[in-house]
Amino acid sequence: MVFLFSITWGTVSAWWLLACVALGLFYAWFFYRRQNHLNSLIKYLLSAFRVIAVTVISLLLLSPLLKTITRDPQKPLIIIAQDNSSSVSLFKSKDFNPEKFVNQLGELKKDLGSDYDVREFNFSRELKDSLSVKFDGRQTDISAAFKGFTERFSNQNVGALVLATDGLYNKGSSPQYAARDLKTSIYTIALGDTAPRRDILIGNVNYNKTAFLGNDFEVEVLTEAYQSKGDGIRLKVSEDGSTVVSQNIIVPSTDFRKVIPLKLHADKKGIHKFTISLQPVPNEISTENNIETFYVEVLDSKQKILLLYNGPHPDISAIKLSLESNRNYEVKTALVTDADVAKLSIYSLVILYQLPASGSVLPPPLQNQLTKLKVPLWYIVGAQSDIPQLNRLQRILQISGTRQDMQEVFTSPKTDFSAFTLSDSTRREFDVLPPLLAPFGNYSMPSTPFVLLKQRIGRVETSYPLLAFGEDAGIRIAVLSAEGIWKWRLAEFSTNGNHRAIEELLSQSVQYLTAKGDRSRFRVYPAKNAFDESDDVLLNAELYNDALELINIPDVKIDLKGKSGKTFSFIFTRNGNSYQLNAGTLPPDEYSYHAGAKLGDKSFTAEGELVVKSVNAETRQSAADHKLLYTLAKESGGQMLLPSQVNQLAELIRKNEGIKTIVYDDETYRDLIDDKLVFALILILLSAEWYLRKHEGEV
Repeated sequence: MVFLFSITWGTVSAWWLLACVALGLFYAWFFYRRQNHLNSLIKYLLSAFRVIAVTVISLLLLSPLLKTITRDPQKPLIIIAQDNSSSVSLFKSKDFNPEKFVNQLGELKKDLGSDYDVREFNFSRELKDSLSVKFDGRQTDISAAFKGFTERFSNQNVGALVLATDGLYNKGSSPQYAARDLKTSIYTIALGDTAPRRDILIGNVNYNKTAFLGNDFEVEVLTEAYQSKGDGIRLKVSEDGSTVVSQNIIVPSTDFRKVIPLKLHADKKGIHKFTISLQPVPNEISTENNIETFYVEVLDSKQKILLLYNGPHPDISAIKLSLESNRNYEVKTALVTDADVAKLSIYSLVILYQLPASGSVLPPPLQNQLTKLKVPLWYIVGAQSDIPQLNRLQRILQISGTRQDMQEVFTSPKTDFSAFTLSDSTRREFDVLPPLLAPFGNYSMPSTPFVLLKQRIGRVETSYPLLAFGEDAGIRIAVLSAEGIWKWRLAEFSTNGNHRAIEELLSQSVQYLTAKGDRSRFRVYPAKNAFDESDDVLLNAELYNDALELINIPDVKIDLKGKSGKTFSFIFTRNGNSYQLNAGTLPPDEYSYHAGAKLGDKSFTAEGELVVKSVNAETRQSAADHKLLYTLAKESGGQMLLPSQVNQLAELIRKNEGIKTIVYDDETYRDLIDDKLVFALILILLSAEWYLRKHEGEV
């Protein structure tokens, strides 16, 4: 960092400096011209002090500015990103030594020397600091690594990215789109082997996570075979060691892919573990991808949900599709005028979409039957809603206003919501979802509801609830104070290629609203029944006192015991009036849990099951994708290299004229008269002159 100083005169001409010097000379001459008895050296010294002091004082009258320039050179940042997923070491080329390669990659920092700022990272599912020789990542998300670099170094002098990977990814979006935001040269090091080798594998298993007791359900298995023409493949599905289905497949070509449909039967309630296996063939490159395990929960029956509306709206289809992604729910949609009041008892939840509507009322028979049956209700408010009627029908959320306008509101999740748990990825998704339309007005909550989402207008956080839950006359009620859920589904699919966030939000909300049927005073339930091994295992607990009020006074302990014999013990944390537990990531296994709490002299227990599945995505592709790496390098102005060419990287980076040190100049101005050093100079000069004159007897 370099500091430079100069004086600038603003609107005054610099020629006034000569006038200031002339004034100083004249003043000194006039003052000392007749003092001939002074020693010549002393006389000239006193005159010099007077000239400088007067010149500086007169300069200050011109209000000059002191200009300071701070020059901060920023070295080019070289990012080294190494793929740490298991596919790199599992499907490596014959002459590739993973550990030796990582060491060579680490030498790049020394080769570039002190002229570059070199940072090292490794990635698989997530981006981590430093290089690694473990190669134990179970999933690869290259786009997440690019996004991480963009967030960390968006305002820095990024000279180049060195990306060492096999080009295979099984999570996230296409790296080509994410790489464009980084805006730097990308040098790719092509790992792995593009030549197909002898291998049979399970490419994908498509199945529904839930089935219903007594029904058949279908599983689709994508089988792949390479360099195995003429071989026969034995496919087998087993449960608890017993073969359920088996089938022989003949491979007619060297590059074979086929979806095999299988029909299984749900014969008993609970979570069922199925294992699909392909019998290995001789000289196969890997047998790890010959086995795949999946879990299906068999339920007694579906929960039925009735969605009533007054007029067509795209939200109706969006809600129905999102809820029915959970096969535990069956959604029936109907106009409010066509509702069959006699069959309301079969429904676990009624969603009143923009009901009551303006210009109409809820049919009295429908309203009376809903009250009599104590069916949980979910009000969704929109432009068609009759707000005064809505306020009279429920006491969870009251909306008051004189205008019938709608306004755009964004979503802001509350951190202290305790009724149920949403995953961190879903909460993060709320920040990028488009706005909904909510009625303009003031929002109040006469009762004490649970607020999951608040309204954010522009960048202003408000206290107005967007999604609130509560109880009114013993009925669980939810109010969503805006319309436009269909935009959320489109936006999420455009960004992530799925609807997981909106499906999780709606599914968890319905689960909470319909849980009133469980009258047990102590309930423990996981956020879902099957977790991936990379997911945090989340559980919720509720404890009710004798008055059936939700409390969290005593501790709640839980033991998770796997079939392998390992046991994990935790204590729930209090959140609001209930309990939550984030058990972190657990080893793949089938777990039974036993939870307990003691309230006064009464002990409560709850039991259940959950599954942590192993993720086997890295074994589903054995041939590296060097075409992607070539495209990334070419589009960014970089170059694709082989592992044997790593020692050429330093020279390529030095020759790249776009990779340079950038010098940032920061200019500041201040009045020279404010500088204490100038005041000190004048004081020293005048004091020295006075002392010498006194010493010579002139004072």
